[in-house]
Amino acid sequence: MQSALLAPAARRWVFPATPDSAAVDRLCGELGLPPVLCGLLVQRGHGESAAARDFLRPHPGLVHPPLGMAGMGDAVARLCRAIGAGETILVHGDYDVDGICSTALFHRALGMMGGRPVAFVPRRLVDGYDLSDAGISAAREAGATLILTGDCGIVAHDAVDRARRAGIDVIVTDHHTPGDTLPDAAAVVNPNRRDCAYPDKGLAGVGVAYKVCCALAAALGFPEQRLHSLLDLVAVATIADLAPLKGENRVLVRWGLKVLPQTPNPGLRALLRATGLADKGEVTASQVGYVLAPRINAVGRMGEALRGVRLLLTDDTAEADEIAATLEAENRWRQTVDGQTLKEALAALERTYDPDRDRGVVLAAEGWHPGVIGIVASRVVERIHRPTVMIALTPGEDGKGSARSIHGFHLYDAMHRCAPLLTRFGGHRMAAGCSIRPEKVDEFREAFDGCAREQLTDDHLVPEVRIDLEVNLLQADAGLLRMMRHAGPFGAGNATPVFAARGVGVAGTPRTVGQNHLKLTLASGGVTLDAIGFGMAERCGEVGAGAGPLDVAFKLEENTYNGRTSLQARLVDLRLAE
Repeated sequence: MQSALLAPAARRWVFPATPDSAAVDRLCGELGLPPVLCGLLVQRGHGESAAARDFLRPHPGLVHPPLGMAGMGDAVARLCRAIGAGETILVHGDYDVDGICSTALFHRALGMMGGRPVAFVPRRLVDGYDLSDAGISAAREAGATLILTGDCGIVAHDAVDRARRAGIDVIVTDHHTPGDTLPDAAAVVNPNRRDCAYPDKGLAGVGVAYKVCCALAAALGFPEQRLHSLLDLVAVATIADLAPLKGENRVLVRWGLKVLPQTPNPGLRALLRATGLADKGEVTASQVGYVLAPRINAVGRMGEALRGVRLLLTDDTAEADEIAATLEAENRWRQTVDGQTLKEALAALERTYDPDRDRGVVLAAEGWHPGVIGIVASRVVERIHRPTVMIALTPGEDGKGSARSIHGFHLYDAMHRCAPLLTRFGGHRMAAGCSIRPEKVDEFREAFDGCAREQLTDDHLVPEVRIDLEVNLLQADAGLLRMMRHAGPFGAGNATPVFAARGVGVAGTPRTVGQNHLKLTLASGGVTLDAIGFGMAERCGEVGAGAGPLDVAFKLEENTYNGRTSLQARLVDLRLAE
């Protein structure tokens, strides 16, 4: 049974200011759209008709010229020279979805443009993270004179120096936060460089890679439209990396999701078949994030990430199906390991966690798999709403850490402040990784909690439900869902709209379905709406007979079961009506 200490805390509902009615009416009149959608557009800063049109129908004019990114000219010049001279180029990625897709994108694009690429991704448990001696050795073995990184390398100063001394140039393309200085590479392309004026800082690693390919295509006179077939990789990795789906990211993901259902990539086709998404007319960002991406991620977390790259590079359907089946099996294993690690992490919290004392949490143990601690850290954060670092310890080696944050706490900055206690670190605001000597863990725990104490107020520690708009059940219909799709894709930075309906009743008897889910039917004004609350079975007693009217926060979605599709409210939270 869940202890009171770790039971999910009551959440604060945050209602935005009511959208300006004149702006909503004006938008309705100019665009011919329903008031609820126009209200959402006004809420999210798209209240002028031109801005609303750009948001609802993204166009190429919203994509920035790639040469506006610092370092891009140097990168393109070196790549042109390599292609012209027939040099072998080692494409070096990271072992997560962003790194795997960046590697595959670079490899396919360079091949299309006459290059000689060789793909390499480090083995997580053997080679560690980032560009290192393993990548340099792979370049030597391949006879490569140029290493092109994707989604890594921005803090690999020593490795870049060693590669240069070995006669191998390095082009770094990355999106993670740079350190105080840049690696001494042939080129460093990263929109988050301090000297970079590129207007969109939120690109994922794969987005940076795509921009490099576009700039290279222009320099070589290669038709850029031929690169559009690779936008499915951009969409998958951008969503998986939780890059903000606004600005340029949203445009690229929107286009990529249109490519995905008819993807020319045999590996992605095999993955769609293996996950049951191949017959869908469209693939949503949510399906990418919760169905496709975890399977690509699993191979990097649990085994050899290069298999994920091979899946995305093969042109053989049989090989693609075989690798996709392997990814499916590894994802099931990953889920088992996740569950056991979360159980152990929660047991550790029961022994040591004090919510009145601890603002930043560091958990460390031997036997934890380094490939799953990031996922588990996310689940711990969901439970206790504190920035959390999970560290997998192995005797005689540096511990491997993975961290996740909450709103108001910048993880990378905290890691930077704790740098004297770490052997390595990297990341960004909401997610980071580190290596640490085991004997430094206790001191790091105190320092990390100290950073959290300085930055986080009591308000930060109360989880919030952010409501976009209030509606009644009559408005929550299939037409609203259809119109809301134009405001997608939804994800980080462009969240799926959360609606609130006040004073609704419950028709029939709520029940538990699956392992831990709440199923009920909402009723108000003669209208009913099926609803499900994932992981909310323990709240069944709150909505039973005699509970009184409820306020419900929910997302509107379609549910397909046994071939039948119906409208459904996915519950975010519920409470007795105020």
